[in-house]
Order: sequence, then structure tokens, then C-alpha cells
Amino acid sequence: MPEHAHEGTFLVPVLIFLAAAVAAVPLFRLVGLGAVVGYLLAGVAIGPSGFGAVSDPAAAARIAQFGVVLLLFIIGLELKPSRLLAMRRDITWLGLSQMAACSAAIGLGAFYILGLNVRGAAIAAVALAFSATAIALQLLEERGSLQSPYGRRVFAMLLFQDIMVAPVLAAIPLLAGGAAPVTGNVQADLAQLAPAALAVAAVVLAGRYALNPLFRVLANAGAREVMTAAALLIVLGAAVLIEWAGMSMALGAFLAGVLLSESHFRHELEADIEPFRGLLMGLFFMSVGMEIDGPLVLKNAGLLLALAAGVIALKTLLVFCLMRVSGSRSAEALAGASVLTPAGEFAFVVFPLAAAQGLMSGEKASLLSALAALTMIAGPVVANALQHVSKRLCSKGETPPDEAMPDGLSGSVLVIGFGRFGQIAVQVLLAERADVTVIDNDVDQIRAAARFGFKIYYGDGMRLDVLRAAGAADARVIAVCVDKKESATAIVEIARANFPLAKIHVRAYDRRHALELMQKGADFQMRETFESALAFGGVTLEALNEDRDLSMQVVDEVRNRDIERLEIQQAGGDYAPASQSVEPRVRPEPLTQPASRSRGLNRETEDIVEASEPAGPRPDAAE
Repeated sequence: MPEHAHEGTFLVPVLIFLAAAVAAVPLFRLVGLGAVVGYLLAGVAIGPSGFGAVSDPAAAARIAQFGVVLLLFIIGLELKPSRLLAMRRDITWLGLSQMAACSAAIGLGAFYILGLNVRGAAIAAVALAFSATAIALQLLEERGSLQSPYGRRVFAMLLFQDIMVAPVLAAIPLLAGGAAPVTGNVQADLAQLAPAALAVAAVVLAGRYALNPLFRVLANAGAREVMTAAALLIVLGAAVLIEWAGMSMALGAFLAGVLLSESHFRHELEADIEPFRGLLMGLFFMSVGMEIDGPLVLKNAGLLLALAAGVIALKTLLVFCLMRVSGSRSAEALAGASVLTPAGEFAFVVFPLAAAQGLMSGEKASLLSALAALTMIAGPVVANALQHVSKRLCSKGETPPDEAMPDGLSGSVLVIGFGRFGQIAVQVLLAERADVTVIDNDVDQIRAAARFGFKIYYGDGMRLDVLRAAGAADARVIAVCVDKKESATAIVEIARANFPLAKIHVRAYDRRHALELMQKGADFQMRETFESALAFGGVTLEALNEDRDLSMQVVDEVRNRDIERLEIQQAGGDYAPASQSVEPRVRPEPLTQPASRSRGLNRETEDIVEASEPAGPRPDAAE
């Protein structure tokens, strides 16, 4: 009986968390407030300030901290050096300006209105100057603006904030005069810094030399669940190692993500980690909601509402001005400013840590956490209202911000499969410097391609989470070049259902497969040997008649006839009737030549050849 009692004690809070999330999150997403707001208010409802269904929020918060760790790891995965270099101007200028301007304005208010000391006001200012990445990216995705000019600039500011998270978390103990104080004794100072230096060096060396070989072995073994376990092991292992050295767990996870950002396995890792990150981040926001002091919020309701309105107004005005100065149009600047108004997720990490380090009182930390939560609740509502204002500005002649394409963007292509077919297709794309991402699940192929300078990533194209991690949601074209027709069909079905704006181009196995792909919604299909066979036949005909123009004309006629037949078959007809066939060209021949040696095929023979194309495996199926 005691054993069953313990099981019940463990399961009841889990059931409460799950029930609250299932009830609140879809409702708040439906009304346009987002999942984060749903988690926060669900936490308030089940916490001590609500129905009191969960009596120990601190226990949930300890587990939920791993959500922040995994979020920082995924942020690190996105920070590829090449991506940072391409966005360096917006990241440095806009990102730094936004953080500096918002921090200065909010810091003055925290110092004079809330009565915080200088260090406490500085921490409050920086924490509230951050923006909610989850809310901002969700709003941009819903608007379809991730690839618009203002969307790129907003992402650059979010990227700068993400880069600053780890230094801010590491700086809080130093501001408090805690971890690793300077003693004036060089040897003693070096001895205190040695564990941190060794831990960072260990993570860097492991990321540089050990992780790719490890994942290569696991991928060859074909055990997907073991790769997920290995990904969690690396993230949590790096976090614990860095924490042991006296720094934050989040910094360790962030460092591990940056080291793996150029790995061939980064998309697979992101897809494996994302479900855990999502659940734990949800638990994190719920734990924040549970820890909000209800009586304190009610006692200071007027002050909190005024402060929330002030923070939102300040951030909107400052970001709008910065984007206008940097060249954005009024509609773009207002649309961009609108999504950056809520305080960031890391405010809920910074304020408790600052209180624990003695930089502010526990009451002030609770008040600031409630303020951050209130801006998150009001932020999406304000963003939607400002979006309508930005659209009205377009009536003065400006292009709607959501319809403008990024400057100089030629489009992006996600190529799935890097066999012989995919390699040739990618060469054509790269010749025009197209933005191409390639994924393949053959480790040996990835290793061989790397020797020739191709950058491809490990990933299973039949997994929706891998496609999302590889950028399918933002791709202009998804090119399916895998050599198995069942896999190609499955990928087309997934892509058409989940990425309706992308064009889908597919390598087909044979004629029947081409028809199946057309029915599944492929925008373009090509049988893997059709064009090469046409070219071969054309050159052979040219060798016979020594007339290149005539040979090319015949090839075009055969190609067009094939297209017509496919259209008829797609509409439900059988193989093309005789009226759709092109009869052999009539040529005068010597009377002594047997009729059986007449050039070309008669209509009946041609239809038989066309209809007898094999449906089963054939020797060139892997090409």
C-alpha cells in the first residue's frame, strides 16, 4: 500500500500539469494570445494563488530549469558562424542599440519608481529589455513574415539578445561580488579560474573532435532512440560540467549548441531535442505562473498595470525609431516593433537568480516577475492592434510589410537526398549561388560529400520534425531527390500537407510513380532516366542522319507527346490513344528495301512500347 501511495503522489501532479496545459494552451492560441500566455495563466490557476492544486511549485521549477537549458542549446545550434556573418550589421547595430536604449530607459524607471539600487536596477533593465523569442517568432510565423525585410531585422535583434543571455547569466554572480572574486593574488585568481577554463576547454575539444564521430557511429547503427539519448547526454553533460566549474548550466548548453552548429547532424539533433524542449519550457512557464504571488499582485495591481503599459510603450517607441533610422519604412518599423514588446522568457530566470545573489529583495523579484508575465499577456494583443495600424499606413503608398521580400533574396531550396541525382541537381543550384540546404540519411554519403566541399546534414526526410528543423517552412522549393519511390511519395505527402506555400519538385521512379506523385500534389516531377534517355536517343539519331536540328526537333516532339499522355492519364484516361501518337516521318525509300526496315515505329508498335514500361524493379532503379 505505501508503494501505491507513492505512485499516486507522483502521478497526481503530473496529471494536473498535463490537464492544465491541454485545457489552456489550445484556448489561448485560438484567441491569438499564444501558448506562452496559456502556460503562464494555467500555472497561476493551479498554483497557490489559484486553486492550489499543486502545493510545491519549487519542485516543478527545479525540473523546469532544464527547459531553459534545452532552449539555449537550440539557440546555439542556430548560431552558425556563416549566418552570423551575413547578418552582422543588423545584429551588431540594431541588436546592440535596442538593448542599450531599452535598458537605459527601463533602468531609470526601476531606479526611481521601484527604488532598486544601481545593480538591481541594471539587472531589471536588462531582463525587461529582452523580448520573448517564443512569442515574437510565433507572431512572425503567423503573419508569414519570417523572410520579410522587417522579419529579418527582428530576428537579428532576437539573435543578439540570445547571444547576450549567457553573458548576462554569468555576470549576475560577479555583480553580487560572489563567484570568483578578484583577490589581488595572481596565483590565487588563476587557481579560481582554472576549473572554468578546463570545463570550457573540455566542451570545446569534445565538440570539435568527438561528437561527429560519435553520432556517425550511432547513425550507422540505425538506433534512432539512442541518438536521442546521446543528444540529451551531450546537452545535459555540458550543462552539468559548466555548472560544476562555477558558471550557469544554460551557458554550458549554449556552448555545446554553438559547437554543433556546423555539424552534419545538427538538424537531426534539433528535431530530437525539440519535443523535450517544448514540454519542459511549457512546464517552466507554468512553474513561473505558480510562483506569482497573488496577494502581492493584487496589492500592487495599479502599479503593475502602469509599469506594464510603460514598458510596452517604451520598447515599441524605441524599436520603431531604431528601425526607421536603419532604413525601414514606417509600416515595417511599426510591425517589427509590435512583436518585441513582451519581456523575454529569461526574465523569469534572471529575477530569482538576482534575488538569490542579494541584488534585490525577494518581494521586488516577485513583483518584477509578475510585471514580465503581464507584458507577455498583453504583448500579443498590442502586437495585433499595431499590425492593423501598420496596414493602414500602407494606404499611403507603402508596400505591406508582410508582402515585401527580403532584399537580394533569390529564394531557398531544401534538397532531400544527395545521391547521384541530387548531386547533379545541387551543382546547378550552387552555380547560381542559390541558398540550398541538403539533408540525407546516408552517413557514408555525407562523409564522401564533405571531401568535395559539399555541406550536407544528416536527417530523415520522412520525419516532419526533421523537415521543420531543416527549414522546410521557409523554403521556396522542396526538391525530393531520394532513390526510393515509397520514400519520395511519403515525403511529398508530408510536405504538401504541412508546407503548402513551397513548390515540390520530385525525382520519379517510373511513369506510374510520376502519375502517383502528380496526384499527391507534386508541382513538378521527372522520371530519373527520361531526360537522359531522350538526350541519348537524340545524339544517336544525329549520328544516323547527321542533322542536329532535325534530331532536336524529334526529341522535342517525343517529349511533348509524353507530356500530353501524362496529362490525359492524370485526368483518369488510359494510355494515350492513337490520336495522340506521332506517326513516323514518311521518307522515300528504294523499292528494294524491305518494308520491315522502314525507319521509325508504326503506331501500334509505339503504343506497345509505351504501355510495356516495367512497373517493378529494374537495374537502374538506384540512379
